[in-house]
Amino acid sequence: MLYIVPSPIGNLQDITFRAIETLKKVDLILAEDTRTSLKLLNHYQVIKPVSPYHQHNEHKVLQHLADQLLQGKTMALLTDAGTPGISDPAFLLVRECIKIGVKVECLPGATAFVPALVNSGLPTNRFAFEGFLPLKKGRQSLLKKLAEEERTLVLYESPMRLVKTLEELVNYFGPDRLCCVSRELTKIYEENKRGALQELVNYFKEKGVKGEIVIVLQGKD
Repeated sequence: MLYIVPSPIGNLQDITFRAIETLKKVDLILAEDTRTSLKLLNHYQVIKPVSPYHQHNEHKVLQHLADQLLQGKTMALLTDAGTPGISDPAFLLVRECIKIGVKVECLPGATAFVPALVNSGLPTNRFAFEGFLPLKKGRQSLLKKLAEEERTLVLYESPMRLVKTLEELVNYFGPDRLCCVSRELTKIYEENKRGALQELVNYFKEKGVKGEIVIVLQGKD
């Protein structure tokens, strides 16, 4: 059995009782960053073996993990924050488990884009989640395509690239397209800054940026 276990995106209390019980009963916990996961595990007194599983080693360890699962081991997959598979490693292992007949169970829980989308004030009945934009190849063509999207758009971005990305969005979507930038979600300094794209460029240029970022964009009218 492989359990996909969402972890808090900031506030350690944002984890379910079921998730903690699952982590305590598995044979092995796979962690995107063992140091980050150990803070969570120690907080809830979860004492289990922890092994790294991230984008740099997921291909190398895939067969070994599959063999262990076939031998009857139970594992839980944790990423640094949020639900594994949502802009974080999980897909390869889940696909392999399905292929070899190992049961996969994904627990409900924290993910950054849902609270950002809901509190943006933009339509939530239809939306498109794009995650992180490509850094180079295909970025401009994708932005051109997304500018025509009528659904609300949800993007992830790093604080270092936020202003540059907002400036690109102004170029492709226009300065008046409505947007909400959410950062430090669930933490003490959570901020949801709403306004036209150009207003947000000016705001974050002056203020500076810290924390993980979710950008929610109005669809084309």
